[in-house]
Amino acid sequence: MNTQANPHSQRAKAESRLSSHDHEHGEPGDHSMKMGSYPRFWVMVAASTALGWGAMYLNTYQLDHVFFSWTRVFMAMIMGGLMTAVMMGLMWTMYPDKQMNRTVLGVAAVLFIAGLGLVRSQVTVNDIAYMRAMIPHHSIAVLTSSRARIEDPRVRELADEIIDAQVREIAEMKMLIQNIERDGPRGSTHLPARAAGTAPKR
Repeated sequence: MNTQANPHSQRAKAESRLSSHDHEHGEPGDHSMKMGSYPRFWVMVAASTALGWGAMYLNTYQLDHVFFSWTRVFMAMIMGGLMTAVMMGLMWTMYPDKQMNRTVLGVAAVLFIAGLGLVRSQVTVNDIAYMRAMIPHHSIAVLTSSRARIEDPRVRELADEIIDAQVREIAEMKMLIQNIERDGPRGSTHLPARAAGTAPKR
């Protein structure tokens, strides 16, 4: 009986044990590769959010109606938060660190709540920021009112009135932005808005 160990058999057993250990515990390189997917995840979220913010200006009537708007930034934050939560929910099993996954969902919640609070309160929006947000908003009304396939003459008359009003107000807001940037605002006390329900009837 041959009691001498077969070197090929010993090597095979060693490789089998090593493979089993790697499968159970993971190679350091493999773990790093999986962890590297989290930065890529945030790159996807950031790129998609930035593109979504830019896409909000695609329905302005003309290029000189495009102004930086904090309101659109806040809306992009809301979209980014929702997108982060949806992406992580759908790809949960692709990311190995469950604690990190919960942190991602926490960041998504913060983005959504902060964006919603800022856009609803408008607390950071001053005179110029307000008009910079309203110009592209008015421009959207000009685009839809001028290009919609309207057939009822009453609706066409209303749409034409909207076009006239929005074009006039855009020009007025551009003038006011230049004036305030040059000379400063004429007041320093917050002026509350008139309630929408008390607006005078024509």
